[in-house]
Amino acid sequence: MPYITCILMPFCAGAFLIPYILMAIFGGVPLFYMELALGQFHRTGAISIWKHICPIFKGIGYAICIIALYVSFYYNTIIAWALFYFYSSFSSILPWTNCDNVWNTPNCTNYFGKNNVTWTNSSKSPAEEFYTRNVLEIHKSSGLKNIGGVRWQLMLCLFLIFTIVYFSLWKGVKTSGKVVWVTATLPYIVLFILLIRGATLPGAWRGVVFYLTPKWEKLLETSVWVDAAAQIFFSLGPGFGVLLALSSYNPFTNNCYRDAIVTSLVNCLTSFVSGFVIFTVLGYMADMRKVKVEDVAKDKGPSLLFITYPEAIANMPGSTFFAILFFVMMITLGLDSTFGGLEAIITAVLDEYPDYLSHRRELSVLGLVVVCFLGSLSTLTNGGAYVVKLLEEFGVGCSIIAVGFLEAIAVSWFYGIKRFSSDVQAMLGKSPGLFWKVCWVAISPAFLAYIIVSSLLKAPQLTLFDYEYPDWSITVGYIIGFSSFMWIPIYIVYKLVWTPGSLKQRLVVCLRPERTIPDIHADSLNMAAVP
Repeated sequence: MPYITCILMPFCAGAFLIPYILMAIFGGVPLFYMELALGQFHRTGAISIWKHICPIFKGIGYAICIIALYVSFYYNTIIAWALFYFYSSFSSILPWTNCDNVWNTPNCTNYFGKNNVTWTNSSKSPAEEFYTRNVLEIHKSSGLKNIGGVRWQLMLCLFLIFTIVYFSLWKGVKTSGKVVWVTATLPYIVLFILLIRGATLPGAWRGVVFYLTPKWEKLLETSVWVDAAAQIFFSLGPGFGVLLALSSYNPFTNNCYRDAIVTSLVNCLTSFVSGFVIFTVLGYMADMRKVKVEDVAKDKGPSLLFITYPEAIANMPGSTFFAILFFVMMITLGLDSTFGGLEAIITAVLDEYPDYLSHRRELSVLGLVVVCFLGSLSTLTNGGAYVVKLLEEFGVGCSIIAVGFLEAIAVSWFYGIKRFSSDVQAMLGKSPGLFWKVCWVAISPAFLAYIIVSSLLKAPQLTLFDYEYPDWSITVGYIIGFSSFMWIPIYIVYKLVWTPGSLKQRLVVCLRPERTIPDIHADSLNMAAVP
């Protein structure tokens, strides 16, 4: 979810690959398989599915939708940044190549193709100043207390992004499925081209050696395992409602087991190949700067996507062509994720309130897109990057992992692993193996609990560029995170209060599935609804 998978791995090299693979096998893939099976069997979205599983946990569905909204508030802004770069790339000389632009400062230092250049702590590369002073104009903001005005250029880019999103989703999976054929396949073509180009750069081998050389001492650091677990979780996407929504449109007998294995393998292999695309360029950067690869690889997140990599591209032969390719890849990858995230909300809400919304999908999608656009306005300001980082850290982070943990517990412990296995057998003709059952009951919940506890024990200290987030902003961040998760206990209390009977009778009713016959989407592959 929410960037390009391997590009943002903080330790996407060496020993990090070992915990990444282990966490994928015992945590990410089993949860991925579980959600595909749940959505396909019960054929409904993230809210109404809980009446089939464990009604008291229906708040999980509402929490998922709110988290998906928070993601849309900042994630599409990042795509808008990429669109701004894409437009700026149509130039014979890329605007982040030199220091001769109106936004540059005396600290701008261009060391490519020049000898005896002195690099100091105050030096800024042309690419960094293009990003901070032209794209973001973050110098006009003093921090979260004064984020400044909305950047109309970015607002226009975001408007174009949401226009594409609306006309891709308004008719349902029939239209979004056709668009995804482009947004899902084009990045692989671009990735292959960039891989070939990166491999031919001088110094590329240094980046590959750094990428593949294990640092065994890192395996003793808890943070590496936490980062690996979080990365595989966000990469495969269980808990976001996307898998439930999209698999609910599958034919009932579709082989979701095969889909889970193949999709997970493709995802992880794509991450691995992406590492070569990135680290060949980082090796080239290190060779040009005459520094170690680790000094270049310390950048991550937006700094890597919008400063380091574009800077390397700007100094390649054919820079304009490769810049356009790179940002096309970023935009299509971003749109692909946005389609899934918003479809999760749309499917969940329309399935929960079919009498009011099922025949008004176009208006419902329009309303959602407008809400997402308005919610994104604060991220389009001069200090919008500060808001993006705050939402990224707290709006999703620990909240979605906690949601995934409760989902796994509700399905494997309350709904029951025997009942769930019977559902899978009804679809596939065979029951899941012992490995999957053990993962669903014990290993995967433990995997998520480990991430949650480790994350809570490690208090976040947020910084962006030279700005340190004040203590009050961390408090606001925790409030944002709790604002989605709180609907789970609220709904539990609501369900217990409004269910008649003694406390024991209420618990029995609230923990027992209300319905056993799966719902059928009204627009699901021309299949008739079950009476």
